[in-house]
Amino acid sequence: MPEQKPVTGAPPLQTADRVLNVLLAFDRERPEWGVTEIAEEFGLDKSVAQRLLAALAYRGFLVSDKRSRRYRLGPAVWHLSWVWERGGGMASLARPILEALAEAVGVNTLFAVPDGVHMRCVAAVDGATGPLRYYVLAGELYPAHAGATSRAYFGMLPPGDRAVLLYGRPMARFSEHTPTDPVRLEERFSQVRRDGYAYSEGEYDPDSAALAAPVLVGRRPVGTLTLAAAPEVLRPRREQLIAPLLQGAADLGRLLTPTRPRRAPRR
Repeated sequence: MPEQKPVTGAPPLQTADRVLNVLLAFDRERPEWGVTEIAEEFGLDKSVAQRLLAALAYRGFLVSDKRSRRYRLGPAVWHLSWVWERGGGMASLARPILEALAEAVGVNTLFAVPDGVHMRCVAAVDGATGPLRYYVLAGELYPAHAGATSRAYFGMLPPGDRAVLLYGRPMARFSEHTPTDPVRLEERFSQVRRDGYAYSEGEYDPDSAALAAPVLVGRRPVGTLTLAAAPEVLRPRREQLIAPLLQGAADLGRLLTPTRPRRAPRR
């Protein structure tokens, strides 16, 4: 019987965990990494860091700049995100929370994400009060300047980012309640940051009211969770609905927050 050689190298799962940790290190704050930086960040030998980055680049998850020798996310990440979104993606994640909230409070719930100067509804659940529209809400766009669904997100953006998106372009008036004056809008955006939620009646749809809270991943807004109904239904219950709305937004934010990569301890 031949002598069995000892297994060398890191266990397969440990290697996979290292690869995923490196991939998760690429985010909005750090979109580029070099080999030495990755090695220092995760306490790896430089040659190991080089092999991990090269493997990710080979499969298209990263691309390298030949001049700077730094890495950025590659097309394979876009491919996976496209497949994920086509398969239900954000909507399938959010729906259980929307269903639980709609059942608890009895009104329509929806989750919307930014889409240029609009918010796009990706999932909605009818409450006991019945459908808000005669058509499916998923896919509907809400302009940035009109309604609580948009205000709860755009109000959390830095003023400079918001100014680039909103001002210097026409803002449609959907009803007599639609705010189009920049000064008035900024006052309402400031109120979102103070209160943690937004409320509107008839700003976008004259026959509906909305109570919305930003959904945060860390401190970054990624969307809004909204309760919507006829004004006569939502208005008298506004104060009692704030707590379950904020809890639902917090739950959704935790669900959408990726596990942070495990970094080497700082000396």
